[in-house]
Amino acid sequence: MASMSNVLGLIFANMHEQVLPELTKSRAMASVPFGSKYRLIDFPLSGMVNSGITQVGIITKQNYYSLMNHLGMGSEWDLARKTGGLHILPPYGREGAGIYRGRLEALAGAAEFIHESNAEYVLLADSNVIANIDMKPIVDFHEKNEADITCVYGRGTYPEERALAQTVLYVDANNVVYDVLARPAISGEMNVALNIYVMKRKFLESLIRESECRSLYSFETDILQHKLRDYKVLGYKYEKYFEIIDSMKTYYKATMDMKNRDICREVFSLDTPIYTKVRDVAPAKYGIDCSVKSSLIADGCIIEGIVENSVLFRGVKVAKGAVVKNSIVMQDAVIDENASFTDAIADKDVTISKDRSITGSANFPVYISKGAVV
Repeated sequence: MASMSNVLGLIFANMHEQVLPELTKSRAMASVPFGSKYRLIDFPLSGMVNSGITQVGIITKQNYYSLMNHLGMGSEWDLARKTGGLHILPPYGREGAGIYRGRLEALAGAAEFIHESNAEYVLLADSNVIANIDMKPIVDFHEKNEADITCVYGRGTYPEERALAQTVLYVDANNVVYDVLARPAISGEMNVALNIYVMKRKFLESLIRESECRSLYSFETDILQHKLRDYKVLGYKYEKYFEIIDSMKTYYKATMDMKNRDICREVFSLDTPIYTKVRDVAPAKYGIDCSVKSSLIADGCIIEGIVENSVLFRGVKVAKGAVVKNSIVMQDAVIDENASFTDAIADKDVTISKDRSITGSANFPVYISKGAVV
């Protein structure tokens, strides 16, 4: 069995931002808030740490200030270490590197870091999947089957509009990936890539060198599709809960899924916790006449009105007479007296003024941008 101390974890902070333009206008995909106090990067990063990976690189592209502020030195993930630990890998990290177009160019920019890690295996992950994944069985599967590339996938039923944002894998009974479709116009039950890949470090370095020589930049198209017959590519099926964030609608759905007790216990397992930045604030305060039902309320909130079927982040204030239903309200937002906020998403520091009413729908939640006053 592979030793996880010999595995380098790499997380792509800016992949898939085009599917959430509202939430990623001023932040990286990895730092998008989720689930009352977390960021999207907390899920792959915690999965790596819980699996025994002690060296992780975060490949960034743009808008990564809030991400750096969230991660700090990596102390919350036990990655503030002299050996290994957490490393932020910005663009222009070496001569000739710059703003990358795809995964291969991003890896080329981090080539020196990858080489100097001396890891035996490299595990790649994006930040757009909500799941609590144990990475060790994936690495063990890769080693046992002597694969060149192992792709983690989940099975689900998707309409065409969602399939257009996915990489779809066809996997036979021997776990061999025999076809790959990138953003196909299909619908129905399918195997969707969770954007987690395992390779030996030396194999990955050879891919990077060849890709640079040939000006290749897309891992999915230039490697998984065009070179599928040249390598042993296997699929590892992930059986538990997952949700791929590929639109504002799925972001809203995944957030609301966390109010399901069984899903919440699976994702936020006590045995394999999802770690995040600690913020030392007082517990939530509930007024005498407030009403809270079927909601996630973070610490630091002050609730004096009505909150139903909603997720409130740290420091949110719901004033007397205000009503929040079926909504996501992010950090330090204020819902003022007698205001109504239904089927909507409020970004950080939003203020919904006294007597104002905002109403969307579950399929098309209204989004209020960061710092806006309505």
